[in-house]
Amino acid sequence: MTETSFDPTTALATVRARIDDAARSAGRDPATITLVAVGKTHPPSRLAALVRAGVADLGENRVAELTAKLAIADQAEVAPFDALRAVRWHFIGRLQSRKARDLVGRDVLVHSVDRPSLVDELDSRAGRAGTPQRVLVQVNVGDDPAKGGCGLHEVDELVAYACQRPNLHVEGLMTVPPMPPEGADPVAATAPHFAALRAARDRVVSDWPDVRELSMGMTADLEAAVAEGATIVRVGTALFGPRGNGPWTGPRSGGL
Repeated sequence: MTETSFDPTTALATVRARIDDAARSAGRDPATITLVAVGKTHPPSRLAALVRAGVADLGENRVAELTAKLAIADQAEVAPFDALRAVRWHFIGRLQSRKARDLVGRDVLVHSVDRPSLVDELDSRAGRAGTPQRVLVQVNVGDDPAKGGCGLHEVDELVAYACQRPNLHVEGLMTVPPMPPEGADPVAATAPHFAALRAARDRVVSDWPDVRELSMGMTADLEAAVAEGATIVRVGTALFGPRGNGPWTGPRSGGL
């Protein structure tokens, strides 16, 4: 999908049809599934176009890129970027503790809480900001060294630790499964990992009723995620096209 061929309305309709079909096949209501459009490397103009087409949630995986786009949204008063002002923002990448300061107080759902030290940092900064921080606990369901997240055996302890912090609101779990082996069916390869996250959620929700969200599934495997109960799917390529080179951090990195 080149810049000139980018058609946000068609791209969004295609992805929503996939989600709807997968939900109905699983006996689920498609309205219970939130689509997060992951805009990493893409300029705000593309994000705004998708918002105008009907996207309500945007996600980024680099703090610098998210804050640069938030700055555009904060200043946008006229079309097309004014569309970004009403967006719900998500941070889905690995988060260094020292960069938590850039997200707290911005009404961003952080998907990638994976260790007690990050819990402490977010809780402390949210307390100082006077604004509860919404988070998901990230789980490395496949023990993939290339992925972030706590281990499945650590989920209960980390969820309990985070839920007891006064300035955090833990809303659910998130995972990024390992890459399927070459030639493997991505749906069949990822389904067991999504089922493992759902089982972990079903276990912890009995003690922590607010921990209900399941953030899982991307362009290649969203059908498997929806079948296993995903409430949030994170889609980039199918909506925006191939990624650009490096993060978008401002006008000098590729325009608006």
